[in-house]
Amino acid sequence: MAAKEAARDLIESGASLTKTDVIISAFGPTLRVFADAYPVVDDEDNDVPPRRALEEAREAVTQVLVNEYLDAEGIEDLDDVTEWYVLCWLVHERQTFSYDEGRQLGLGIGVDIDDIKRDTKTWRKSRGDISLRGHDGRVQNINEKPENRSSRTPVNPDDLSFGLALDKVHAAMHVYDVQGESACCDWLRERNFDSDSTFKATLKALLQVLPHDHEDWELARDLAAGRTRDVLDLDFSPNVFTQDSEGTSQRNISDY
Repeated sequence: MAAKEAARDLIESGASLTKTDVIISAFGPTLRVFADAYPVVDDEDNDVPPRRALEEAREAVTQVLVNEYLDAEGIEDLDDVTEWYVLCWLVHERQTFSYDEGRQLGLGIGVDIDDIKRDTKTWRKSRGDISLRGHDGRVQNINEKPENRSSRTPVNPDDLSFGLALDKVHAAMHVYDVQGESACCDWLRERNFDSDSTFKATLKALLQVLPHDHEDWELARDLAAGRTRDVLDLDFSPNVFTQDSEGTSQRNISDY
């Protein structure tokens, strides 16, 4: 596909482009191919509008970015909401970005972000933009009695199972943060997260996409080190925690 080729060429060129720039820059070649082949039809002989071609191009380029910048075995097996959350951090590299960009990214993997907003609290709207929520905006306080906890936070850390892989990791971050390493080790064992591939894949992905000055990155680092690392039986190198000279930019795990 033209979009994939254009994206790979841009990445290999070494040009100073954001990942959003790469996606947008791949639209031109896609539209040129579309125009040359017009009218374009799908397998059922239905006309393909330019917008659909661009949506497919966005999805294809996003996969190129995943292959280039993420080394998280099992990420393809994550639930759609967790995948969208990880991809938002990967592509936009910041917590707040255009609502339309976030929505289009969701549609590319089958997620209507408006449908998940209330139940998952993975994001909130801020002046027409999306602002991604960290663990502190999603997990109930485990130190409070259940009847005193906020009903606005959807993740109950007392649960033994979770609907989203992101919920598992965010709950673990919370337990580590408020109760410490020892209590978190017990919490992880009770939920058999040592054999949970989606927990490990999500933790590893967040270590690669979150800015190093983000509280969740620091907690992800702590979970992937020390006694909790042993409990989780993690097999990736602790060098992934090393910050560069700026302390905040993202790195490809293969750089270490």
